[in-house]
Order: sequence, then C-alpha cells, then structure tokens
Amino acid sequence: MRLGQFTAESGDDPWAGIENEDGVVRLGEAAEAAGVSFPVELREILGEWRWREKADLVLEYALETGTGLYDRDGLTQCEPITDPQKVVCVGLNYADHADEGGFDAPDEPVLFSKFPQSIVGPDEPVEWDPELTEAVDYEAELVAVIGEQARNVSEEEALDYVAGYTVGNDVSARDLQMADEQWVRGKSLDTFAPLGPDLVTPEEIDDIGDLDIWAEVDGERLQDANTQYLIFDIAELVSFCSRAFTLKPGDLIYTGTPDGVGYFREPQVLLDDGDTVTVGVEGIGELTNTCRHT
Repeated sequence: MRLGQFTAESGDDPWAGIENEDGVVRLGEAAEAAGVSFPVELREILGEWRWREKADLVLEYALETGTGLYDRDGLTQCEPITDPQKVVCVGLNYADHADEGGFDAPDEPVLFSKFPQSIVGPDEPVEWDPELTEAVDYEAELVAVIGEQARNVSEEEALDYVAGYTVGNDVSARDLQMADEQWVRGKSLDTFAPLGPDLVTPEEIDDIGDLDIWAEVDGERLQDANTQYLIFDIAELVSFCSRAFTLKPGDLIYTGTPDGVGYFREPQVLLDDGDTVTVGVEGIGELTNTCRHT
C-alpha cells in the first residue's frame, strides 16, 4: 500500500489518501460514506486500532463505488507525515560516510533530532538565509515511520512497530553544525527536513536491507549506495531508540546517509540558490526540492 497526503485546492489542509492505478482514494471521505471513522491526517490514522484493515475496507468500497476517488493529476502531494512528535536522526550509519568525514564507525547508534517544523513536502523549497549559513549540504536517507507505540522492544519484534518507509533529505548547515559541536541547530533550520512523497508499507518492499539509495544535484548523481551498507539496520535502530524513549505512531527515524555528501567532497559541492536536489530510494520513491535563499 502506498499512502500519502494531498490537497485538491490551494490553501486546503492536507488529507490522507491511498494511491492506486485508478487514482487517489481520499480516506476520510470514502470512510464516512462506508460507515467507517477515520481521522483526516495520516499520522493520526497510524494511531488508530487496526488501521490497515479499515484502510483496506475503505479502499475496496471506494474502488467499487467511485466515492472519494480523485484523479492524481489534479492533486498536490504534501509530506506524508505532518506534526510528528519526534524526528529522530541517526548519524554516521554508513561506514564510508563516517570515513569520508574522518570519524570512526560508531559502536552504537549516534542519535540527534530535527525539529518537526523542519519538515517540508515534495517540490517545496528548501530555504535559508545566506548570512546565517554558507555551507548547506544534502543527505539522502531512508526514513522509517513508526506505526505502533514502542517502548523497550526487542530487535526481533522491532519491525512489527514500523508502519512503512519514505524518503528523506537530512539537509545540513555544515558550518553551524561544526561550529556548535553538536548538530541540532545546523540540522533543524526551517525546511531542512524534506520528506516524501509516499509512505510505502512493508509488504510492498522485497528487502528493506537491500535498496539502492541516491542523491542528485541538478541532475548530477553525487550519492549512490545501498541500504545493505547500513551499520545499524532498521530493527536495531527501532529497538535502540525504544530503550531510551517511547516511540509514537507517526514518529520518524531518518536512518543515516551514505558517502558522497557535498561538504566532504574535493572540491566541495555545497547547495546554492536555485539548485534542485533529488533524493531517492529504490521501490519507495524520489523526493525533489529546489533551494532558495531568503
């Protein structure tokens, strides 16, 4: 199942939908007609008891009756998750990326956070004040979306708590990151967490541990790797996080970026006004944003 959030008209609040070959099913509208109660936002739907079964029922009803079925071309796609409680990020989770930055590969996951207000959706601008930062970088990442409250879960059970996966760009102001000697400010500027386009549920993915992942700037591929090179896989990350704090439905885990980021290239490739960045994960999708100075 591929889920997302959409608007039909400018100024509308985003609503959750299921994508299929016939279009996009607006879950709330189809659910009401089918006699099923569903929240409007996808994050809230993930917190519903047995939401998958209800979503399957609503999808079947919509396809049979045409209720709540929209033409994909007439919609604007937004970030799949809005206002998560937590945006957890993992640093140095590919050995080659740690090496290119001169760091040792960690013995356990290195966690930091981005503020939820950093999130933007597909085709939205990534913005920054060039007087605040002059070293903005891209980071292609696989993002795990939590589907059930998780606390002290084992690695063997951890994937049961994942609702699905999406694509993220951990945009980073490297000069702020390095100057602060911790990462929150440099990682959390407004618009520095592009996310989307879809949330893809696990059964749609053959092997989450063997997916190509890449980043392109103005069409030039600068990151090109595979999730098999993650130091800590998704199950390890979910379990590790859950031992420290409770994960809630809709929480995001940006799982780390491979080598090839711009700051550590020779010569450096830093983002600038007008640049277009596309990050992608095989089988999940591509996420494109354009950079803009403010």
